[in-house]
Amino acid sequence: QVQLVESGGGLVQAGGSLRLSCAASGSILSIDTMGWYRQAPGKQRELVAVSASRGITNYADSVKGRFTISRDNAKKLVYLQMDSLKPEDTAVYYCNAVVVTSPFGRGSDYWGQGTQVTVSS
Repeated sequence: QVQLVESGGGLVQAGGSLRLSCAASGSILSIDTMGWYRQAPGKQRELVAVSASRGITNYADSVKGRFTISRDNAKKLVYLQMDSLKPEDTAVYYCNAVVVTSPFGRGSDYWGQGTQVTVSS
């Protein structure tokens, strides 16, 4: 089994910063992509940022220049530094990882439980 545990959410004023962390643990052979998604009330879950194992990153247009994703592959951690936060960034943020758990298997999607980020105006 694989577990992803997020931390770092909370309440912040507009213009402020938060840093989210996600730790992967369990029967992990390797991790391909790690990333962050978010879901606001009444909306679909959307990609925020993703980091491939080779260091390639991709961001949603709405967060480019404000959010930064980074990874510590040795510790199986992924971070999301969120600066210049806006009220529209308010959502539950989910960590996602594509994890390989067996030598002959393909990567499978795993999700964290989510952490609430609330940005007040």
